[in-house]
Amino acid sequence: MFKPASEHDGKLNVLISPGRSQIALLGLGMLWVTFLLALFAVNTANASPVVTASRVWPAAEYTRITLELSQPVKFSFSAIKNPERLVLDLEGVEPNDVLTGLSAKIGESDPYVRLVRVGRFKPKVVRVVLDLKTEVNPSVFTLAPVGEYGNRLVIDIYPLQAVDPLMALVNSPRLAAGGMTGEAQGEEKAVVSSSPVAAPSLPEVTDSAKVAMQESRKENPGKPAKIEKRKSELQVTRLVTIAIDAGHGGEDPGARGARGTHEKDVTLSIARRLKSVVDNEPNMRGVLIRDDDYFIPLHGRVVKARKVSADLFVSIHADAFTRPEARGSSVYALSENGATSAAARWLAKKENDADLIGGVNLDVKDPYLARTLLDLSQTATINDSLKLGKAVLGELGGINSLHKGAVEQAGFAVLKSPDIPSILVETAFISNPEEERRLNDDAYQDKMAKAILSGIRSYFAKNPPLAKSRLAQAD
Repeated sequence: MFKPASEHDGKLNVLISPGRSQIALLGLGMLWVTFLLALFAVNTANASPVVTASRVWPAAEYTRITLELSQPVKFSFSAIKNPERLVLDLEGVEPNDVLTGLSAKIGESDPYVRLVRVGRFKPKVVRVVLDLKTEVNPSVFTLAPVGEYGNRLVIDIYPLQAVDPLMALVNSPRLAAGGMTGEAQGEEKAVVSSSPVAAPSLPEVTDSAKVAMQESRKENPGKPAKIEKRKSELQVTRLVTIAIDAGHGGEDPGARGARGTHEKDVTLSIARRLKSVVDNEPNMRGVLIRDDDYFIPLHGRVVKARKVSADLFVSIHADAFTRPEARGSSVYALSENGATSAAARWLAKKENDADLIGGVNLDVKDPYLARTLLDLSQTATINDSLKLGKAVLGELGGINSLHKGAVEQAGFAVLKSPDIPSILVETAFISNPEEERRLNDDAYQDKMAKAILSGIRSYFAKNPPLAKSRLAQAD
């Protein structure tokens, strides 16, 4: 039976009175929190930007200088001639040890920067002067916070004339002397000058040809041996070019192992070893897309491979996962129709995010970008990539467990060359302590390089490279 309303009200008043007090106190506390947050926001807005880190990545292709700051900074930038200098004025920044210590990070071997000077230019403005060794083509831009990085101000210092990977290839020691017979050198130079190649098959140097070379060297020491042409013997008509891409680099370290191993260091070491064993083949040459610790945008890697008219593109990586027990090697190819698994989709997104971490100047209109990274109809190239991936995966299974027993596919930006069979090799899981140790082992890196080469040889045995003169198409 219900009680009178007055009795209900009385009891309710007794019960909720403490609650009202608590609500009042809570409201007062919220006001204080709001006030403190507003005060913090005002102080943060009024606080001067602080340079928290500085990094320098010198390379023949370009030198990158990165300043990391506590918040965005206003700046002005100019170039001065006679002598060549770059001047960067930072507003609201005070000199600190991080900024003044930038000068110590410029090495004598830097191809473009001689020294860095830092000082107060005028009240609330710090000036950074880069004394240069030559004329340059600079690019300055900012990057929003991403991953472990805060706000970044990036200075990219390119040569006045961009480094041409094709000319570097023409001038390489292997083409200049000793790598081929004089006749083969002439044919190879015809290839890099866009002349067509007659022979569509991958040649082998036969035992009898090797004997002829040895006898010729005995009779004519110091001179390249000439091999008599016989219809029964295969001749070296051109070198097959393998573009070898060491994943990540520079500002983008890639994955990290528990012992502090950086993926970018492992991939570069394996890539160099792969180039070495490829170059030892009488009918192949390796071209490193990245030959030092610096960052290359994903589409830039594809462009470099096409500029040297690569027959194959192999991107070297070291996988990582949230659980340390994940292990094994994998091979991936491009997909036009979505990823073959959730793991492949996740990995492709992670690898494609490299441009965000490494830092790409989005204001620059790249003439190659539209033609290189469009999802072109490239079914034939993808089919060849799957064949190459299967051959390489089979060889990797001989030196390591396989994470997946088949080649997987996803939308990897670095594999989007419309006319070059391309694969991405995850050599092992750097997040697995045992595999991280193996990735740092010289012997294992050598085995990995040789296994990839064996896969390439197996692929070419069934799929001879076609004669081509594609360099004109690359630009």
